[in-house]
Amino acid sequence: MNEHPLWARVDAASARFKVLADNVWAVPETCYRETASAALHAEELAHHGFRVTQNVADIPTAMIGEAGEGGPVIAFLGEYDALAGLSQQADVFEQAPLEAGANGHGCGHNLLGSAAMLAAVAVKDWLAATGTPGRVRYYGCPAEEGGAAKVFMVRAGAFDDVDAAISWHPDSIPGVMTGSSLANARIDFTFTGRASHAAASPHLGRSALDAMELMNVGVNYLREHMPDEARIHYAIMDGGGISPNVVQAKARVRYVVRAATAPEMMALLERVRKVAAGAAMMTETQVSDSVLAAVSNLVYNPALGEAMQANLDQLGPPPFTDMDRAYAARFQATFSEDDIRDSYRSHGIRENARKTLADFVVPTSVGAVPLSGSTDVADVSWVVPTVQLWGATQAIGTPFHSWQMVAQGKSQPALKGMIHAAQVMAATGADVLLDADLRARAKAALAAEVGPKGYVCPLPDGAEPPIAAMG
Repeated sequence: MNEHPLWARVDAASARFKVLADNVWAVPETCYRETASAALHAEELAHHGFRVTQNVADIPTAMIGEAGEGGPVIAFLGEYDALAGLSQQADVFEQAPLEAGANGHGCGHNLLGSAAMLAAVAVKDWLAATGTPGRVRYYGCPAEEGGAAKVFMVRAGAFDDVDAAISWHPDSIPGVMTGSSLANARIDFTFTGRASHAAASPHLGRSALDAMELMNVGVNYLREHMPDEARIHYAIMDGGGISPNVVQAKARVRYVVRAATAPEMMALLERVRKVAAGAAMMTETQVSDSVLAAVSNLVYNPALGEAMQANLDQLGPPPFTDMDRAYAARFQATFSEDDIRDSYRSHGIRENARKTLADFVVPTSVGAVPLSGSTDVADVSWVVPTVQLWGATQAIGTPFHSWQMVAQGKSQPALKGMIHAAQVMAATGADVLLDADLRARAKAALAAEVGPKGYVCPLPDGAEPPIAAMG
């Protein structure tokens, strides 16, 4: 079988991107605070001769690097944000934070951004070497974990002239993402009451904390009466203080409301707002809300998906060794049986033999497998034909957002899976640039899916990137 010409180019450029992935792993930064991580990405883009634009959509940690001239435009989407509270030592087979309470790359975005840029560099070099017309862009996208930066970038027109967008996500089993994701909104509810002495004059107080607790109870009752695919989560951001003998005058709770589509999510969000209003009425307090971020559901593009699947099938699984499998087995020993089964189920396949690392790819015959979470890649997929890959970078069964994922983030299997993902993405990007019919079919598929109404941004009018709120 002939090798795709982009595979060797990815291999040739990969050394620097292993270093980039490790360096980003070492400075884990959360939503809109990815200053050091973004600087590392911008420096790498400049090293490879990309024309770099920073502060995209008025987001200090968002950037675009472009190379090439004329022709179609393809975008590789990269991320580099981490998660709070997941600090963990690398290659340690038990929970062992580097710093208690600090951040960690529990979703593999240190790998995600590095592989996306590696693919972009390989395509850039191929364009230059072959004289092929076309432009390749790397989009450095912060705040995927709850900040919806890509939605603000879409709204600002950053993708208006893009012919196709390509991305991936670290996982344990390689396959093309064929299903949709959940739309969601992240919204703060702030209750305002009246402080008073809780013993001497409780009748004069109006408790914002009572209102917030009543809202949470009401939303929990709502769960029985919402669509099966919907999800609601909340976190108390401000309980009103630490003095129980003071009636709390302020309280704030953050909600995430998810549903299968953006209209369904918006309808469910209105029901949550009514619960909040009812809680305020019962306690004679006031409530206000502020939408911090919102994302749509993902649109799968079958034309691009078939092209990516063909490249994945030709390349096969990552070249893991017996040493890699022995390493992964030590992590797999820390998982539950449900963790391992869920890794297979999430790809629509049955476990037929206990594997520590994937030595197979998900076949085309599996069909669409819905994503249980949400992503701001979804909003790109409404305006640009978009395709994504699940890359195999960790032991089968590794839970997302876990210390085990952080611990494997610098390992040999992780870096091999990262390079493998870049090879699939780069080859797919070259296909898009060379094949006008593929581009036309991809655009037609998107138009058919979104319909005549097209994309409706889920952000409320006037919403700005919640840079301060996420700090």
